[in-house]
Amino acid sequence: MSEHHRMMGGKLHVYRRENSGFWQCSAYLAGKNRRISTKEDSLTLAKEFAEDWYLEMRGKNRAGELKTGRTLKQAADQFKHEYEVLTDGERSPLYVKQPKDKLDVHLLPFFGERVLSEITPGLVQEYRIHRMSSRRDAKTGLALRPARSTIHHEIVTLRHVLKTANRHGWLAYLPDRSAPYKASGKISHRGWFSPEEYKQLYEATRARAKSPRHPRWKKECEQLHDYDLFMANTGLRPDEASRLEFRDVVIVTDEATGERILEIEVRGKRSV
Repeated sequence: MSEHHRMMGGKLHVYRRENSGFWQCSAYLAGKNRRISTKEDSLTLAKEFAEDWYLEMRGKNRAGELKTGRTLKQAADQFKHEYEVLTDGERSPLYVKQPKDKLDVHLLPFFGERVLSEITPGLVQEYRIHRMSSRRDAKTGLALRPARSTIHHEIVTLRHVLKTANRHGWLAYLPDRSAPYKASGKISHRGWFSPEEYKQLYEATRARAKSPRHPRWKKECEQLHDYDLFMANTGLRPDEASRLEFRDVVIVTDEATGERILEIEVRGKRSV
């Protein structure tokens, strides 16, 4: 059984769970049972921490600073359930898994215990700063800043959770989540081959397919040449091309030109 001690006339509880080295404390305030780890393995120090914490929480309660209501974790659990059911068959399993990973790894450790009404534009900005400065290189000590698109996708996942809470009436309005101080993000263009460069590429792969450096590489060289031609003439993304199966490609006659062409059903992130 866990050890249990009562303080403050039974309003404050200090206890230690089985197989746990630290003491926990809990109290019922503002219509909610609140608990926290004391991070202490000594009962005396744990009681001192619990008493200070309880008095601080009572002061916040009197000042109206204790928020009540559903937490972001509860809204995230609802979002996970809805998202998986409503996107069944419409999005790839990998695409459906990505928001869950962003929540479990980054968003919930920061926002999880926050009441939904506490998710303000300022707190969202604090999250951006936290993500940009929390990880550091072990050798240089410099901050390892995630890519702009990485944080953007995490904020989009946070928006999905907040919209779920709004639909269920748990959140009155959606807070502003836009990044301040930056009018626009990074503008970049994808690289491409000029006609001359493309010709140089397929001539090189065709020559290598005919005369590989080793005879045992002939099949792989022929596959590479075919892959280059297929990718350049279809415009498929690498992940879309890797998911193609024989059933997705049909040889048909083009009605407009009378030519034989490939009719391809692409399974992308937005179904087929």
